Amino acid sequence: MSVMGKLAVKKRKEHGTRACMRLREQGLVPGNMYGHKQDPVPFTVPAPQVLTILHAGNRVVEVDCEGQRETAVVREVQWDTFGKHLMHLDLIRVDPNEKVTVEVRVELKGTAPGALGGGILDHELRTVTLECLVIQIPDTVQVKIGALNVGQAIHVRELDLPPNTRCLNHSEDVVVQVLAKSTAPIPTSPTEGPAAPEVIKKPAKEGAEEGAEAKKK
Repeated sequence: MSVMGKLAVKKRKEHGTRACMRLREQGLVPGNMYGHKQDPVPFTVPAPQVLTILHAGNRVVEVDCEGQRETAVVREVQWDTFGKHLMHLDLIRVDPNEKVTVEVRVELKGTAPGALGGGILDHELRTVTLECLVIQIPDTVQVKIGALNVGQAIHVRELDLPPNTRCLNHSEDVVVQVLAKSTAPIPTSPTEGPAAPEVIKKPAKEGAEEGAEAKKK
């Protein structure tokens, strides 16, 4: 389960690209928090705080905005072109008791005997779609493959999910299987790498930090 991170933010009065550049020079990250039919709140937060929650893999954060505490989900993180410096942060308010739909990475645990015996391990589903409480979003869905032999598969219906969590993928979808070499699919593209993290990282666009403030409640 994701551990809730903490951010202490301050309301931001400065607006515009140049103002946000000055904030970054001071080690602050400009951002916006919106959602739940409330007015967007522009804020600043020290960059080390944001880096801490990102490195810890926190998706859900407790936001202390000048004494007012709210629960939010990290929606988007913007970096500079080289991915070295934080440019902007977007947060969405959430109710800790509400359910959300999220993509969660599938993590294989162990070694399949069938693969050691000459079979081909075919990891079909790299992520699954889960419906769960926002404070119970798992970091990964772990799948034990230590007993998987050639010709055997693990399906969505067999996943071991946390309490109060539902997988929205079709129950018969294959998550992972071991194929005989003669039946292994011929790859048509390079092998996929690990699933992209939940937190979106992309280069900031000119004026992007102010664009979020115009989003509708």
